[in-house]
Amino acid sequence: MPAVLFVCTANICRSPMAEALLKARRAGFGPAAELAFKQVASAGARAGPRGEPIDARAAAALQRASLAVEKKWRSQRVMPEQFERYDLILAMEADNLKVLRAQCPPELQSRLKLVLDFVPGMEGQDVPDPYFGPAAGFDHVLALLERGVAGLAQAWRDGRLISR
Repeated sequence: MPAVLFVCTANICRSPMAEALLKARRAGFGPAAELAFKQVASAGARAGPRGEPIDARAAAALQRASLAVEKKWRSQRVMPEQFERYDLILAMEADNLKVLRAQCPPELQSRLKLVLDFVPGMEGQDVPDPYFGPAAGFDHVLALLERGVAGLAQAWRDGRLISR
């Protein structure tokens, strides 16, 4: 069963949106997917030491899509033990992936990928950071994450995911 960790920069926009999305959609990916993706979380490559709530614009975009993060959800920084705990660590952008590669033990590097690597034709592309832009950017990010999560589910169905 693949355990999935989504990673963005501060863990207040993109990665918690991806976490909420996979948790909400996994039941629709097939009869065994809800169990397969039981362990889903998010973290930030450069998250601050205090757990922050999700950005209000990210929460609003999720709400418009009838999604939400858990009420007690708070941001967290990627911790060394997470490289062992998670089968897939999906970064939002190349910069996040670079930070993860520098921290990850060499034998676990194959677990690191970009979210959009699971979308045919979008491999290697970044999910843009909407933080400094207009609120509409969060809806665009959510649409990209929908595609990434759907591609992840397809990879699982096709037997292309790492699992323990």
